[in-house]
Formats: sequence, structure tokens, C-alpha cells
Amino acid sequence: MLIDDVKIKVKAGHGGIGNVAFNKTKLSLGPTGGKGGNGGSVYLEGVADLGALAQFRYKKELMGEDGEKGGRQLKDGADGSDLAFKVPVGTIVHNLLTGQDFEMTAIGQRLLLAKGGGGGKGNFLFRSSTNTSPIEFQRGLEGEECELRLELKLIADVGLIGLPNVGKSSFLNSLTNAKSKVANYPFTTLEPSLGVYFELILADIPGLIEGASEGRGLGIKFLRHIERTKTLFHFISAESPEPMQDYEIIRNELKAFNPELLNRAEYIFLSKIDLVSQEEVDQKLAKLKTLNKEVFPISVIDKRGLTQTEKLLRQLIQQKTI
Repeated sequence: MLIDDVKIKVKAGHGGIGNVAFNKTKLSLGPTGGKGGNGGSVYLEGVADLGALAQFRYKKELMGEDGEKGGRQLKDGADGSDLAFKVPVGTIVHNLLTGQDFEMTAIGQRLLLAKGGGGGKGNFLFRSSTNTSPIEFQRGLEGEECELRLELKLIADVGLIGLPNVGKSSFLNSLTNAKSKVANYPFTTLEPSLGVYFELILADIPGLIEGASEGRGLGIKFLRHIERTKTLFHFISAESPEPMQDYEIIRNELKAFNPELLNRAEYIFLSKIDLVSQEEVDQKLAKLKTLNKEVFPISVIDKRGLTQTEKLLRQLIQQKTI
């Protein structure tokens, strides 16, 4: 199950307490209490793994390591270890306390969530000409805390959209090494799938249903992923008795969720053409072409249309590298 929206609490480590100690060597008496170690900070790190947020399904609190107490003989306590938790590239980090938002945009990017507290002074640092045997010390400072919402929005070059059971998963599997589950179900799958076609990232967005923008089914969750795709491949089944109506259902949901989605580059794919007669295919193609969009009739069973599709994908690759 893809985890793409979680809330967590983050707390950096506290600084270690300073020590009170004195030199026991004859003729060298004096304060020798060391400083406490700094608390460990907590970071997020961007990775390519789409399922990295699964670690937060049950683990809701992240805590940095506390710094150690200062030692004797001017030895400072050890610093607490920093923690770096991995999240997928495309994750939006919402700080629920400050209202600030940050985005993880690159593999290896690190974001400081909470800084560890500084270690407290030992009595050595309180010595003076008028206080040669201080017993003062400091407690370490508390580490920073925050509450976060981590929201994954896929970053893909091409988003595959359409009603449930229109052949998007089969299309993705046929062109890439994706292992999307495929079956003749009248309902949608539960999570997006990614595939890579040379330099292009293709995202199979689970099928939308009418009312998705109002929260029906898992619509809002899936529409959120479509926001980040640059090009839309809109799939319509050749078995549909009303392909134009199917097209309008999806377009209306996109508009209701975010009108800017209607301005994305869009290509229409009439899928599963092997399941109907050629005459029916021609009739439905004629209707869809009135939308003034490029329309590709395809079948992953007998590979019809896939050559033209690959030509289109190569054009998108060229546009990406210009």
C-alpha cells in the first residue's frame, strides 16, 4: 500500500548537562568539569524510492539522540548522533506549527527539520580570578520540536489518466519494466505505479470516477498526483458506448480540482481496440478527433498503435532535453 500523506512529530536531541569536577592532582587543583555534548539534529533526505513514506505508517515520532553529560578532566560529552530519514523526491513538507512549506526536489537533498540543543557548560568554563573553585554548571538546551505533514506528489513526465479499467496499467507494463497489476476489474486500483521509458517517467494514476474532485472514492488522493505531471495521456476504452461522455467526466473532474490541469499537453488514446470491430473503432475515432486533439488507437494485445506511441514518446524526450 502506497503511503503518500502522513503526519509526524519531530524532536531533536537535548544538549548534555555540564559537569562539576575538580582536579585531584596535588598542586594542580582547580575545576575540570567538561561541557555537555550537543543534541543530535533531525533531517529529511530525498530518495527515488516511491514507498519511502511507509516507514512512518506506525512510527509517528522521530527523536534525535541526546548529547552526553560532560566528563572530568576537561573532557566534553559526546554529541548525540544526527538522524536522517529518507522521503521520496516530490514530498511536500508542511510545518504545521509555523505554516511554512518545503519541497524535496532532488535525490540526496537534505532538509534540517529540528536542530539539536547545545550542550551545557561545565564548571571549568565558570572559573575566574574571583571564583577559582566554581560549582556552577549549565543544563543543556532543549532540542527544537515541530509537527509535520508529509505529502507526496508524484513528479512524472507523463501521467496516464482515465476511468477505471481502460488499459492504463497494461500500457505501462508493455512499454516499461513496471509490474502493475492487471485484471478486468470494474473498479480502480489503489495506488499509482511508475515506469521509465528511457529518460521519461510515466505514472499510471489509478482510475478516476465521477465525483472524484468532491472526494468520492479516493479521488482527491489521485488528483493530487496528477498536479505534478507535465503531459497527460487520456485513455478511453473502445468498449465504452459513450467515449465522448467518458472524456468529459475526467475533464470535469480535472477542472473542479484545479482548472490549470486543463492547460496541460494532452493526448487521447482509444484503448482495447482489439475487443471491438474496426467499424466501431473508426466511428469512435471520428468522434474523438472533433476534440482537436491527437488521438491514438492502441491495443497492447496485438501491439497496434504502439509504434506511433513510441514515436510520440521519443518526441517528448527531445523536448525534455532541449
